Amino acid sequence: MTSSYIFLTPPGSTSATADETRTIRDGFTLLGFLFPWVWLLAHRLWLHAAAAFLLQGIGGALMDEPGLGPAGAAILLGVNMLVGLEGQNFRVRNLAAKGWNEDAFIAADTIGIAEQVYFSVRAAIAVSDDAPAPDWQNKARPNGPHGDATSLGLFGFDGGR
Repeated sequence: MTSSYIFLTPPGSTSATADETRTIRDGFTLLGFLFPWVWLLAHRLWLHAAAAFLLQGIGGALMDEPGLGPAGAAILLGVNMLVGLEGQNFRVRNLAAKGWNEDAFIAADTIGIAEQVYFSVRAAIAVSDDAPAPDWQNKARPNGPHGDATSLGLFGFDGGR
């Protein structure tokens, strides 16, 4: 099954190495769903972990009150679903707030394939930086059907209609 991977480079880095680049899978996290505030603490998302812990405490307290059990269960399930579905996004946003740059978004079957694609593109860019820049100037074609005028759609660029 194809997953999406986000590649982040450290702040101020123009050419990040494999050791500096962070790869985060974009998608559902089972451990974040099962243990939300512990998972958030493990990824150093302190404020998110405190909010999840507080909400789960409130949900647990509501479950002990007669008649409020379903509301408490809904809060617990809601926190678990939120962290399971958006936990990776919280990680990306936290790094972006610290100055990390979202460099690439690659869909691949495994993280190994995604890293191969990402770093092979980086290697190709590094090689092409040494090559001379192509000449992209528009030149008139001698045997072109419209002479040396270029046009887009119905109107030419010569100022008239």
